[in-house]
Amino acid sequence: MNQQELIPHLFRTEFRKIMAVLSKLMGIEHIEIAEDIASDTFLSALETWTYQGIPPNPTAWLYSVAKNKARNYIVRNHLFYDKIAFQITQSIEDNQSIEIDLSDKNINDSQLQMLFAICSPSISVEAQIGLALRILCGFGIDEIANAFLSNKETINKRLFRAKEKLRNEKVAIEFPGEAEITQRLAVVLRTLYLLFNEGYYSESQDTILRNDLCLEAMRLTYLLTENESTNLPEVKALLSLMCFHTSRFEARKNANGELILYEDQDEKLWNKELIEKGVYYLHEASQGIQLSKYHLEASIAYWHTIKADTPEKWGSILQLYNKLLVVEYSPIAALNRTFALSKVHGKAKAIAEAEKLKLLDNPYYFTLLGELYKVIDRGKAKQHFENAYQLAKTLADKQVIQRQIDGL
Repeated sequence: MNQQELIPHLFRTEFRKIMAVLSKLMGIEHIEIAEDIASDTFLSALETWTYQGIPPNPTAWLYSVAKNKARNYIVRNHLFYDKIAFQITQSIEDNQSIEIDLSDKNINDSQLQMLFAICSPSISVEAQIGLALRILCGFGIDEIANAFLSNKETINKRLFRAKEKLRNEKVAIEFPGEAEITQRLAVVLRTLYLLFNEGYYSESQDTILRNDLCLEAMRLTYLLTENESTNLPEVKALLSLMCFHTSRFEARKNANGELILYEDQDEKLWNKELIEKGVYYLHEASQGIQLSKYHLEASIAYWHTIKADTPEKWGSILQLYNKLLVVEYSPIAALNRTFALSKVHGKAKAIAEAEKLKLLDNPYYFTLLGELYKVIDRGKAKQHFENAYQLAKTLADKQVIQRQIDGL
């Protein structure tokens, strides 16, 4: 791997680690200083490696430079706040180095603690996801803007306001106590769920970015399973859901980037290893007594890894959707339920249920109605597909809908 490829790769994998450790050391009030030091470390790598070549151990080089920059900043600016004042005083008096722990364990602990900090209820969901992408996933501002279909200025302002809010609220970078772990974990899981959805259902045309969003959400969720206090059934259920969905990633688009509908996907392209992991984590999730939306959605996703169109499959999916709508109602889940309903009780009954939803600004609502009407009233089917086409936001969606229209 040459320098042009190596530095962006290391930025994605190591920036987040350096950032999390330095933020934990300095506290949330100095999060931008930690970000500057981490960024300066990679700037030094770009400048130095261009003339001196890539060092034998690039990661160790980055960690060493980051530690030196952090120590120099702390001593030079006398950051005598409670968290590290004693350590700095002792280090200066004893002429010792300030300890900056970049061990694997401390990196993982710091990332999890930072995850709980940025998932504070005091900032918006969009800001939580944005900070997670920047601080915990190592995404650049351009990539975050692309993921949100926004621009750099908007993203920078959003992240600045979020960090200011966390500072004002004096949010601690630490694990919540036992009494509040369940409540705080619920917010963390929601953020990771939405982060995954940003990739899986992304309207961005950048396939690599979409894959990376999903994989980063999975990585952070996996970190939760590695920690005793957060290795809980709902966490495993969410990881199971992510595994099942990601297993079909390669089959969802053709060589031209066009979406392939579920029934047309080549199951040979499904990732069997990820399906097996999904089954494992779903089984592990069943050990608890609480039934979460993640359990139900993971179970629905499991049935979709079985391609055969059987009554058992669609009957199970319908029952799972019925339970999901009780646990946490959403219009999209209700819409998806009507497709399962059509498989079990016929298209006429499904149409009646779907039309009650009146999701008139949702292209998938009209796409579903078009699909259900195809064998009942081709004129209505075409009208619904045309409505869906007008509402569709991406070229890929429009291509799928156009194929449906042409097929009529």
